Amino acid sequence: MPARPEPSAILTPADPEFVADPYPAYGRLREAGRVHYYAPTDQWLIPRHADVTALLRDRRLGRTYLHRFTHEEFGRTPPPPEQEPFHMLNDNGMLDLEPPTHTRIRRLVSKAFTPRTVEQLRTYVEELADALARGLVADGGGDLVARVAEPLPVAVIAQMLGIPESDRPLLRPWSAAICGMYELHPSKETAARAVRASLEFTAYLRELIERRRERPGDDLISGLIAAYEDGQSLSEQEMISTCVLLLNAGHEATVNATANGWYALFRNPAQLAALRADPDRLIPTAVEELLRYDTPLQLFERWVLDDIEIDGVTIPRGSELALLFGSANHDPVAFTRPGELDLARRDNPHISFSAGVHYCIGAPLARIELAASMRTLLRRAPSLRLVREPERSPNFVIRGLRELPVEV
Repeated sequence: MPARPEPSAILTPADPEFVADPYPAYGRLREAGRVHYYAPTDQWLIPRHADVTALLRDRRLGRTYLHRFTHEEFGRTPPPPEQEPFHMLNDNGMLDLEPPTHTRIRRLVSKAFTPRTVEQLRTYVEELADALARGLVADGGGDLVARVAEPLPVAVIAQMLGIPESDRPLLRPWSAAICGMYELHPSKETAARAVRASLEFTAYLRELIERRRERPGDDLISGLIAAYEDGQSLSEQEMISTCVLLLNAGHEATVNATANGWYALFRNPAQLAALRADPDRLIPTAVEELLRYDTPLQLFERWVLDDIEIDGVTIPRGSELALLFGSANHDPVAFTRPGELDLARRDNPHISFSAGVHYCIGAPLARIELAASMRTLLRRAPSLRLVREPERSPNFVIRGLRELPVEV
């Protein structure tokens, strides 16, 4: 029997070739087994679709362990004290909480984040997408990331939250600094930027929340202030953390899905031609396929709260799993010809929006944004083409492009 390959020789996130295309490496991981211990990050890698989808719903795992254990009881070192502002902000958002606290906050947020609220934004999204596309066309092209992919979802979530237009340029830099902490092995400089952004963002939102308490509007922050369940409302910290989570999650994935998606289309001209020829039929399935084909969030982490066994391997309490979304979305057991871009793909159980209790609450809005920007670019810029190969972001967990230079 051949020797089992060392996972650290397969998963090489600092390697430019891996950053450019991690999917062949994921294929080798899937072939090598269902679970792999990865020494560089002290994590267990889960590469196959069936395992990832099952573990996302497994209550023996959690996004946090602090609802059951102290750091010491769990065998983990507490975060450095200087990082407290980041962890206070991050750890009180529902993405990093478990039931019953997660359940309470998600229900309260859902009351202010209803399908009707999202649907009411459709006209705003479509008009903004059209304006951004017209601006790009008027200039003969430009950076699709900076001109369309970024401003659309940032403006939409800011509109939902009721953040004044004059303050919106603050949001993307704060978000980028905070999201740097979600990468593997963030540096001290990355942590310092995240702490600074957390302090500034928290102070800004605390003031904005106070203004909404005095003069409520029809925005999401006013809705969060008014939301009650069983006599309970959100605490101020829970509101602040929820707003930051909605902003970060509400645009980071959409920015990268848009950029990754158009880059994939440029590299698959036959599929792009089919989309241009029949956008009304293909856009709904194209959005799902582009989310699968080059996944914006490559992995999601879970703590092992009780010992589990995967393929005969016992993973003890206190361990951390890295659920490889990018790999699961290319698993040939779950997808026919996963390495091919097929915009008409119907059987598409991708997990780009996660699953289980932490399924993305903003998925319907993200789909509206992605479809609107795609539709208006196809209409306004039917000859849109790539100027040169783009520069990829060096990140691994959040996969995207630094730029996507295009011309009309």
